[in-house]
Amino acid sequence: MTNVMQVFQERGFIDQVTHEKELVDYLAEENVTCYIGFDPTASSLHIGSLVPIMSLAHMQRCGHRPIALVGGGTGLVGDPSGKTEMRKLLTPEIVEENAAGIKEQLSNFIDFTDGKALLLNNAEWLTKLKYIPFLRDIGRYFSVNRMIKAETCKMRLASDEGLSFIEFNYMILQAYDFLTLFDMHGCRLQLGGSDQWGNIVAGIELIRRIQKKTAFGITFPLITTSSGVKMGKTAQGAVWLDPDRTTPYEYFQYWINTEDRDVGRFFALFTFLPMDEIRMVDQLEGSDLNIAKTVLAFEATRLAHGTEEATKAYHAAAGIFRLGAVPEEILFSSTIPRSDTEFDDFSVPQTVMETDKLEEGIPAFKLFHTVGLAESNSSARRLIEQGGAYINGKRIESFEYLITDNNLINREILLRSGKKRFHKIKVNRPKT
Repeated sequence: MTNVMQVFQERGFIDQVTHEKELVDYLAEENVTCYIGFDPTASSLHIGSLVPIMSLAHMQRCGHRPIALVGGGTGLVGDPSGKTEMRKLLTPEIVEENAAGIKEQLSNFIDFTDGKALLLNNAEWLTKLKYIPFLRDIGRYFSVNRMIKAETCKMRLASDEGLSFIEFNYMILQAYDFLTLFDMHGCRLQLGGSDQWGNIVAGIELIRRIQKKTAFGITFPLITTSSGVKMGKTAQGAVWLDPDRTTPYEYFQYWINTEDRDVGRFFALFTFLPMDEIRMVDQLEGSDLNIAKTVLAFEATRLAHGTEEATKAYHAAAGIFRLGAVPEEILFSSTIPRSDTEFDDFSVPQTVMETDKLEEGIPAFKLFHTVGLAESNSSARRLIEQGGAYINGKRIESFEYLITDNNLINREILLRSGKKRFHKIKVNRPKT
């Protein structure tokens, strides 16, 4: 059995660990059950959730059983961790809808067939709790003095809004989740982001006091880019795992634009390629480093959206940016296509228009807004005035510029916003 702690350590997953020596021995001696909770505040997870997702996948690949716990119950309360103000409370209907979307995305990374992993929703037990019995049986083990010293509470207590009573209960509910999973499935390990340390320790202590057993916790560091930007944040907003929110092509583009200093680190965190190959990435530079970024984008997109969509996105990017074939000697375990193929642009966002519309002419700012390269007509005007709008590779000098059929090249027009966002206009062939 592969040592999962060694995998976590060499790939950069670990921030803090409880009972480290005991945990290493426990993981080495038997197949264990672990869990991570996912907050259903949206119908999709985003790139910021990838480290927890990949950690569960590594646990499974090393022979252990992961539990992905969707917080259908705790989502009705709201986690104060890392927040300076109270989250908007969600209705049970919205939480249930969001939980369904999250389950579908997790299945791309983790094999849930034949009990190899479990998908659970804590609404199954939390919504059935009776208040007085819960206070007597569980609440009596929690010290308010200790709870308010936790980082999750301290930040909110110091804020203008303060900490609401409903959120103050979150730590107790999450600890109860850990206890429930211990009782139901023998789960003794919880993983989570660094902001979950206090909640995880609370669950470990609850299991110790009620069941007289040792449980364990691992937290992950907050992942930022070399320039200090939080993972998954762009000028256009979050990068989602849902293809209806962030297309596979846009997802691919996010990864291909990784900063040079982050390439090796992101390979270790966000792909399953062998570390021996990943370490070689740090020696690459120039065009070879750009090729490695292409492989990173392909592998990350393949995990989130499947090989077919990753290949389409790769071919589309290769067609636009004139990418060459990926040499066999660079990250040779990757399944990225290696031959010089005829690249297509199927995955590039595109719109089909009637020829007569272009014959009349469309103001550039209106077309950029219509196809989604600008949020409004006014923002499209600003984009053009600031020199960030292009047509067929040439900068548009005036927002009054008319785009017509004279701009067609092989019955297509390529629009670009800034350096990275593309949209292709295609016209229908005239009727014969």
